[in-house]
Amino acid sequence: MFHWCSQCFHNRKHRLQYSLARTYEALSSASVDDLWKQLVDVADVSWHPLLASVDVPKGLVAKPGLIYSAVTRLIPIPIHIFVERVNPNELLSIRVLVMPGFEEQVTYQVKSTLCGTCVTYSVTLRGWLSPLIWSLMRPFAARVASRLAAAAEQAALQTVPKGSKSASQSCLGF
Repeated sequence: MFHWCSQCFHNRKHRLQYSLARTYEALSSASVDDLWKQLVDVADVSWHPLLASVDVPKGLVAKPGLIYSAVTRLIPIPIHIFVERVNPNELLSIRVLVMPGFEEQVTYQVKSTLCGTCVTYSVTLRGWLSPLIWSLMRPFAARVASRLAAAAEQAALQTVPKGSKSASQSCLGF
C-alpha cells in the first residue's frame, strides 16, 4: 500500500513540472571587452532590472563556483546565485536558487557582429512555481539585455579621454 501511494505521488510530481525558456538580444556600440567587464562585475547590479543589491565586495569578478547572495527588486527576498560556467569575453552561465519548486538558469552570451556587439540573455525556469514567477518577472526579464548594453555603452563613454574620438564616431570623421 505504501509503495503504491508513493508511486502515485511521484507520478503526480512529474506531471506538475513546468519549464519556460526565453531568449532576449540587444545590439550595442560598446566593445566586447566593455560589455564583458560590465557583466562579470558581480558587485555592480545597478543596470539589472531584477536585482536590487548583492552582498559581495566591490570589484569581485564572476568565477566558476562562486556563490553569493542578492536581493530582488520585485519582492525583496534574498536569493543565492551560483556561477556555473565562465568563458571569458564569451559566455557566463549562472543558476539562481530561490526556493524549492523553482529553479532558474541564466546564460549571457557576448559576441561581436558587423553591426556592433550582440548580447544575448537566455533564461530558463523550471519547477511547479515557474508559471507564477514568470508572470511576475517577464516584463523585467525582457529589459535585461538592453539595460546591460546601455550600461556598457555609458561606461565606455565615461572612460574615453577628452579630445579623442569616441567609439560612435566614424574613422573618416572630418
